[in-house]
Amino acid sequence: MSETLPLIPDLCAVPAGWFVMGDDNGRADERPAHRVWVGDVLFARTPVTNAAYARFLMATGHAPPRFWADPTFSLPAQPVAAISWHDAATYCVWLAERTGRRFRLPAEAEWERAARGGVEATVYPWGDDPRGWAADPQLAAVRQPHPYAVGLSKPNGYGLLDMGYNMHEWCADWYAPNYYAIAPATSPHGPETGSRRASRGGSWRHQIQVCRNAARSSLDPTFRYNDYSFRVVCDP
Repeated sequence: MSETLPLIPDLCAVPAGWFVMGDDNGRADERPAHRVWVGDVLFARTPVTNAAYARFLMATGHAPPRFWADPTFSLPAQPVAAISWHDAATYCVWLAERTGRRFRLPAEAEWERAARGGVEATVYPWGDDPRGWAADPQLAAVRQPHPYAVGLSKPNGYGLLDMGYNMHEWCADWYAPNYYAIAPATSPHGPETGSRRASRGGSWRHQIQVCRNAARSSLDPTFRYNDYSFRVVCDP
C-alpha cells in the first residue's frame, strides 16, 4: 500500500509574514506574547501516516516504532506513533534525499503561525470552541480512545488538518521555557542547546485532548511516546 502513495505529501503554502506568537494570558512559557516574522514554508497537510512511514522503513531498514505491531496504532491511515525526535529528523533527511526537496521539521514559530491559519485572534486552529475541531461533530462528543486516522478535522485557514488535536508533533527547536523573552523577532529557531525538543499539538491520551495555538510542549528527544508523531515541512 505504501508504494502507491505519492512520495511527496500534499503540501499547503504558509506565506511569509508577521504574527503575534505566544499568549500573555497563557502559561509562563507562552509569555511574553511577541511579534515574529517567519518566511514562506510549505506544510504537509497532515502528519506522516503509518503507510508513508512504512515505505521509509522498507527503504532504510530503520527500526520500527515501539507500537508498530499493535493494532491500536498500526492502521495505514493513522499518524505514525511513538516516534522519537531523532526518528522524525532521520525521516526528513531520507525524504529530502529521495525527492531533491528541502524537507525538514518545522520550527516552533513556523508551527504556531501555520496553526493560526492567518487568523491570529482564534484560540484553536479551527476557532474558539474546543469541541469544534471535528468535521463530524460526533467524533468530538466522545473521549478519544486512540489516535484517529489523519484528515478528520476541519481545515484551518491554510488548509491544514489535524493541528491542535490527535497527536503531539515534533518541532526542530530545542525547548527552553524562557526563550520568548530573548527570541529574535525574525525567524526564531529556538536556543542553541537544550535537553528537550519542542513539540506542538494536542494528544489523544490527555485529559484535555485539544491544544491552543499558543500552547507549548516538549520532550526528551530520545523518548518514544504513543502520542508523539510529526509532520514535515518543505522550503519553497
